[in-house]
Amino acid sequence: MRRLLLAAFLTLGLSAPASAALPVGAKAPDFTTTGALNGREFRLHLADQLKSGPVVLYFYPKAFTEGCTFEAKAFSDASADFRKAGARVIGMSADDLPTLKRFSTEACRGKFPVATASADVIRAYDVKLPVVSMTNRTSYVIARDGRIVFVHSDLSWKDHVAKTLAAVRALPR
Repeated sequence: MRRLLLAAFLTLGLSAPASAALPVGAKAPDFTTTGALNGREFRLHLADQLKSGPVVLYFYPKAFTEGCTFEAKAFSDASADFRKAGARVIGMSADDLPTLKRFSTEACRGKFPVATASADVIRAYDVKLPVVSMTNRTSYVIARDGRIVFVHSDLSWKDHVAKTLAAVRALPR
C-alpha cells in the first residue's frame, strides 16, 4: 500500500511534505561518487565542484518517473541561467549507473551531471524516503565555502528550479 501511495505521488507530481535534516548554515557533507554527464561516466567529488562556485545539489527519487523527468528537464531548461549565476547543478538519486547514463542524455539533455547517491550520502544528507529505498526530493544550494545556504524539500518537483535559482542569484558574487 505504501509503495502504491509513493508511486501516485511520484507519477502525478503531487505535493507531500518531505524533510531535510541539514539546516541552512550547516557544512555540506563532502563525498565522491560516480556520475554521468551526457551518457559518459565520471567521478564526481563535491569539493572539486565547489572550487568553481556554488552547487545546486538536488536529490530526486527515481529516474524516468514522471515528476523526476519533468524536474530534470526544468533544470536542463534553466541550465544557462544557473551558469550565468555562477552555479553548477548536480542531480542525485539511488539509481544505478546504467540508468543514470540514459537519464543524463534523455532527461537532462547533457546539460548537467547526475550521480549515484550511496547509502552514506543519503544518510549524510538525510534524504531517504521511509519504507522504500529511494531519496526524497530535496534541493540544497551549497555556497563555495561548503555551507548550505538554501534548502527546499517537497515531493512536488514544480518549485525546485525557481527556488534554487533565486537562492543562487541572491548569493554575493
